[in-house]
Amino acid sequence: MTWDVLSIIGTIAFAISGAFIAMEEEYDILGVYILGIVTAFGGGAIRNLLIGVPVSALWEQGLFFQIALLSITATFLFPNNILKHWKRWGNFSDAIGLAAFAIQGALYATHMNHPLSAVIVAAVLTGSGGGIIRDLLARRKPTVLKDEIYAVWAIIAGFSVGLHITNTPVELYTLFILLVGLRMCSYIYKWRLPIKTIRQPNM
Repeated sequence: MTWDVLSIIGTIAFAISGAFIAMEEEYDILGVYILGIVTAFGGGAIRNLLIGVPVSALWEQGLFFQIALLSITATFLFPNNILKHWKRWGNFSDAIGLAAFAIQGALYATHMNHPLSAVIVAAVLTGSGGGIIRDLLARRKPTVLKDEIYAVWAIIAGFSVGLHITNTPVELYTLFILLVGLRMCSYIYKWRLPIKTIRQPNM
């Protein structure tokens, strides 16, 4: 039950972030719903394709789809009210979604006896794949790969679950709290990975 609550928080956060970006890009109402749904469920869909879970498994998450649709509707109808709360709690909710979905993706892969590499990929795609698809559809550079340390925390989740460092519920919840804390620290203190740029010499 606790894990479902965390996944619901992540679903709401991802759906709202997709809806906001669609509205910033001046998409119509259909575009807002599509981008919100893709952000919330796109990572899980790609993960299922890569690790051999039927994509139709997504349609069994009826409650999560309803919650995502309600979140998008509220964002579209009351953008200013939602934005006020989003600026305060949005990054924390996003951190919860990243941690919960990354661990969830890693557990999916380990339960199917996939190797460590597949577990890490499943964690990264489930935790941050939706955001990457969202940014690409909005014709933006994926922030996950450029501006912030984000996918790294999903990789840590994949390693921890794939190497069976965290097995019991207590260990998994400890990992979850650690990932949320690291994600918030990376946001607050603006941690960045090293960047190397290549500039063409002037002719």
